[in-house]
Amino acid sequence: MHRIQVVEPTLETYSGHCHSQVSSFCRAASGTRIDLWSAKGSEKLEFGPGVAVHPWFRRRIRLLQTFFLLRRLLPEPAPIVLLTARRSDLALIRLAAGGPLPPRRVFLYFHWFRETPGKSRFLRKIAARLPNLVILGTTESVVEVFRRCGFANVFLLPLPYATTQPARAANAVPFRQLLYAGAARHDKGFTQVVDLVELLARRKESIPVTLQVSADHYGKYDPATRADLARLQSVVYPPLKLVGETLSPQEYAGLFPGSICLQPYRRADFADRVSGVTMDALSQGCPVITTSRTWMAALISRFGAGLALDDISAEGLHGAIGAVLGRYASYQAAARAAGLAQDRNSWAPLIDLLDQ
Repeated sequence: MHRIQVVEPTLETYSGHCHSQVSSFCRAASGTRIDLWSAKGSEKLEFGPGVAVHPWFRRRIRLLQTFFLLRRLLPEPAPIVLLTARRSDLALIRLAAGGPLPPRRVFLYFHWFRETPGKSRFLRKIAARLPNLVILGTTESVVEVFRRCGFANVFLLPLPYATTQPARAANAVPFRQLLYAGAARHDKGFTQVVDLVELLARRKESIPVTLQVSADHYGKYDPATRADLARLQSVVYPPLKLVGETLSPQEYAGLFPGSICLQPYRRADFADRVSGVTMDALSQGCPVITTSRTWMAALISRFGAGLALDDISAEGLHGAIGAVLGRYASYQAAARAAGLAQDRNSWAPLIDLLDQ
């Protein structure tokens, strides 16, 4: 393997988990020439020697540009890797290929996939027309969807640990704040976190709270989140800190030590969907409070690295915060152990496939 084409149309800044995933993969594939096709504005990002960044995609015409880029890259011998694949990518590959693909030419890594009868019919058609596609999924349920629909080359690849700041404190760090990290989105429980801040203000408490209120990849907020941000402006709570700017990897990692990470994510969306924020929190020894019966809940429950709640209302979160604060050193130690365990996940299965 001398060259890899990595296609990441939404990669523009350090925000979100896309950047850390790409950085982690590039480190794992060091020694190989990587052409990284990313969004306009990504030219300022650095991924180390051997990685050529091509700022190619514009948001409004991203799908059209993906089609033409795939048509350009498919005739070349270098494998094409989509590290955060979406269902639309399957359709674009089918159109761009115009026929069968050679073995080990296109690799798609799906972090989650919500199955419906219509989507299953679509997948079966793609599997029949492009039997050589290589599909990877973060969880057993994701890969099982593709196997049931007839894909022959399907592999499990748990989300590799991807922070660019892997150093962990060997000793306990005193509690310093509640933390909501990552993009502010309704499906990620931002409404419940704002409810919590209002509750703390009404009760005249003094627990420090830091909210990272970054928008999505394209600088947009969903309507519910815009309303929550407006509501937050009327809350008088002096220990509240809002972080709106895009943080460097070092600054982002620095949010977690001494924190409790709040992740009251919507169960319907994250029942089996991985969260990079959880991985980042555990890597820095930060306990997590999240929604029960989700991927995050299963991970932290396995190590005792936080609490998983049926009730993610402000009152429910408040009670869980008190419980974690009462045994913060123990939860912090468990979070560090969980973070170290995640280091065992790696890109090796994908690198091995690319080398074949």
